[in-house]
Amino acid sequence: MKLQCSFLVPGKLDTRTGGFTYDRHIIDGLRSLGWLVDVRLLGEGWPAPDDGTLAAAWQVLSALPDGSLVVVDGLAFGAMPEFAEAHARRLQWVALVHHPLALETGLDGDARAALFDSERKALSTARAVVVTSPSTARALAAYDVPAARITVVEPGTEPAPLAAGSGSGDLHLLSVANVSPRKGHALLIDALAGLCDRRWVLHCVGSLTMDAECAASLVAAIDRHGLRDRVMLHGQQDESALRAFYERADAFVLPSFHEGYGMALAEALAHGLPVISTTAGAIPDTVPADAGVLVPPGDEPALRAALQRLMDDAGWRAQLASGARAARDRLPTWAESAARFAVALEALEALADE
Repeated sequence: MKLQCSFLVPGKLDTRTGGFTYDRHIIDGLRSLGWLVDVRLLGEGWPAPDDGTLAAAWQVLSALPDGSLVVVDGLAFGAMPEFAEAHARRLQWVALVHHPLALETGLDGDARAALFDSERKALSTARAVVVTSPSTARALAAYDVPAARITVVEPGTEPAPLAAGSGSGDLHLLSVANVSPRKGHALLIDALAGLCDRRWVLHCVGSLTMDAECAASLVAAIDRHGLRDRVMLHGQQDESALRAFYERADAFVLPSFHEGYGMALAEALAHGLPVISTTAGAIPDTVPADAGVLVPPGDEPALRAALQRLMDDAGWRAQLASGARAARDRLPTWAESAARFAVALEALEALADE
């Protein structure tokens, strides 16, 4: 059996998002298991590429040898059904779906329908589909993907020390996510604005440039509520700085409208932090009931109530932290995730060799 595959990436592999982080760890893990992984870049702008990116992507696909086992990040795969169909007879497509494209927040009805149809057509050509959560596996039933073709490979989590906490009179809340509509930053600010009589500060870590319009709107909301001295936007941070934010936090909050897994939530659990999040997507699969409180996505009163109890009830907060510490021991490692991914690829290689 040849332990060899191509891995097609929709952008720069070092981009600091959950999806690209997953790709990097899986590629490194496969290589450590003896796989020869040929990484090829498809250009940027997915899932709405311009003509130049499409032309370059076609050249990348056309250069792949016949019979190649090809893993494609779903950010691109779901947006190129014609390309997938054109090469389906000669390439073994493996679609890696972090979350369906049509579930992105902020899409209008026409855009959502177009992405759904595009991804459904592309997935029909895949020999196998790897998803990052049971929630995404369930969602793909609507895309007519047979369950037998789907493998769940959850992200791994780096071992982490337990958070020491802020040690101050103010409760230090941490939110780690690139600023975009789907992550719910604006909702969080509105919820916290009703709790100004409590002692808290919010540290937001994540890119402010990936969606500059959303970031500008967030800054305007902070100013409108007079929260400049209580909400800190730190932008994107390197790994060392990010670990320091986790270690100094008292609790983690992320009111996402959808998550294909929620790697930052798993990192919060790895640090033993109590979590306030939502019931959207895979979050209930990631955050156990005894480690956090999950409210309906978009429900500002419920989010404010959960935050208020977190601030007011130290005993309850400690109970959630205890649940998080128990959950950290059940989180998969990246080595385990890569091994599961390899098993899925090996099954296709075995079929191809028969």
